Amino acid sequence: MSPVSVPVDTSTAGQPAFELFASRQFTAWLAEQRVSLGFTTYQSGKLFLLGLQPDSRLSIFERTFNRCLGLWSDGQTLWMSSLYQLWRFENVLEAGQFANGYDRLFVPKVGYVTGDLDIHDVAVDANGRVVFVNTLFGCLATTSERHSFAPLWQPPFLSKLAAEDRCHLNGLAMENGHPRYVTAVSQSDVADGWRDRRRDGGCVIDVTTNEIIVKSLSMPHSPRVYRDRLWLLDSGTGFFGSVDRQAGRFEPLAFCPGYLRGLSFVGDYAVIGSSLQRENRTFQGLALDDNLTSRQAEPRCGLFVVDLRSGDVVHWLRIEGVVRELYDVIVLPQTRRPMSLGFKTDEICRTLSVGAVEKL
Repeated sequence: MSPVSVPVDTSTAGQPAFELFASRQFTAWLAEQRVSLGFTTYQSGKLFLLGLQPDSRLSIFERTFNRCLGLWSDGQTLWMSSLYQLWRFENVLEAGQFANGYDRLFVPKVGYVTGDLDIHDVAVDANGRVVFVNTLFGCLATTSERHSFAPLWQPPFLSKLAAEDRCHLNGLAMENGHPRYVTAVSQSDVADGWRDRRRDGGCVIDVTTNEIIVKSLSMPHSPRVYRDRLWLLDSGTGFFGSVDRQAGRFEPLAFCPGYLRGLSFVGDYAVIGSSLQRENRTFQGLALDDNLTSRQAEPRCGLFVVDLRSGDVVHWLRIEGVVRELYDVIVLPQTRRPMSLGFKTDEICRTLSVGAVEKL
């Protein structure tokens, strides 16, 4: 195992260095699955895209976006939330086309100025409409041509829409192209009330019925429906698992050493993001500390690849240095080496693409 050198853009000059360490077969797994990965590091404001170089070594590409959080992509379009904007990127390369050795070039095309809504999970529904978790107001929302957002749904226990982050709604699971489940850290109906219920106040809500289907979770994140099962991260305990929807019970599958956020799937595998705990009250008093101690483990920042058949961590990527927290993780299908444009260099001025001719 050896550290992988990371290309650093000019915006990071002078900041503390960081290194990435990958398990021995991590790159071979990417090649076998024919995927690349993307993840956000909101504490250090980075979008990372991982793929393979022509010689099959790990390719690492990063861009700077202030407090980037939620990610969604189908391989062609990519959505990402940031401090006060929601961005839509498009891959401008045709099939078989390359740009400096990269087979995906994601260019920001549309940015919605939402204000600081603390947007967490982002998804696109069957009609192509973007849906996001508006954590500040505790609701699901979409973009508005005139306003900061248009509300779509709110939990039944919230008495009003208010910019108070009452329950810390954070996760969104789509099913058959429509919002189906959300996660919240608590059912609090007072400003910032979720912080008093971090250890066991978490829940999963069925958006279609308003039913709370699972309770007593610890800061749950990243609900996802995959292969007809609802999966999530019980972040305050360090466990990844699924939900028995009839019994209303969370069933752990694997323990990963870290505060878990960000979940995506490919084949028989889950890709999970892991963060170091902050040294403040938000991360104190959680069962995660006891679970790490009992396993004589230290928390890690990085990615874990879990085999859904066995619950084993079969591959991993570890990040050390300035990056301490991840939020979201995506799988980019049929992609070998992705890159994106940002706003810190002049590349975006010089990258031009021409669409099909349209009639006047």
